[in-house]
Amino acid sequence: MKIDSNSLPVTKETLVEDFRKIGLKEGMTIIVHSSLKSIGWVCGGAETVILALMEVLTENGTLVMPTHTSDNSDPKEWENPPVPESWFQIIRDSMPPFDPKTTPTGMMGKIPETFRNWHNVKRSYHPCDSFAAWGRNADLVTENHSLDFAMGEDSPLGKMYKLNSFVLLLGVDYDRNTSFHLGEYRQPNLKIETAYGAILVNGKRVWQSYQEIPLDADDFLKLGKDFETELNLVVKNKIGEAESKFFPQKQAIDFASNWFLKNR
Repeated sequence: MKIDSNSLPVTKETLVEDFRKIGLKEGMTIIVHSSLKSIGWVCGGAETVILALMEVLTENGTLVMPTHTSDNSDPKEWENPPVPESWFQIIRDSMPPFDPKTTPTGMMGKIPETFRNWHNVKRSYHPCDSFAAWGRNADLVTENHSLDFAMGEDSPLGKMYKLNSFVLLLGVDYDRNTSFHLGEYRQPNLKIETAYGAILVNGKRVWQSYQEIPLDADDFLKLGKDFETELNLVVKNKIGEAESKFFPQKQAIDFASNWFLKNR
């Protein structure tokens, strides 16, 4: 990262101030999607961002982040990048089983990867779409994560919906807003597919099948723009140098459910 000598470093104190300006308060339950690089030069990096979020929310609140592991899935479905068909069965036979304590996140960024290792952080059990949480509702959000329909009603997202939670897009846009996926599960005539992942069953590794629907974030940017325009619920501000958005999750999911009906 190129450092601007005319700027000042981002610190925990400046982050706390910025988080409060955008609307974070003690006791809230929030899910954060983030880009550390977008914030600027942060003294202490991802650790500092997490400490600032925790200071604002306090233990009366709940901090949630996606800790997905997309590689723990059927290689036949991989696109970025694809692998040769001759590899498929080798990967299915060899992929390590998901372990909430040791399995690293995949392509989620430095902040959630640091967060999942934090003391007193709980992580849900799902081979592909786990979530990590800290604070008052951490156990409620992460326990009994349904293997089927990983981001549906019986997922951490569904539980957060019932808690009237909030979403913080920290230096990222609506295409990273996982909560919109819950709106996809609420559509009529869903196509059910079979997904796979490596998990532990009674202490033994199993290449486990489960039910899923085809999820698609390609139109989330358009969806997010319409959500902003029509409901006027999104607070925009900078967190450090990161253009960020903050909004209520329940209203965003309800809007997405209706939007999909009209636009897909």
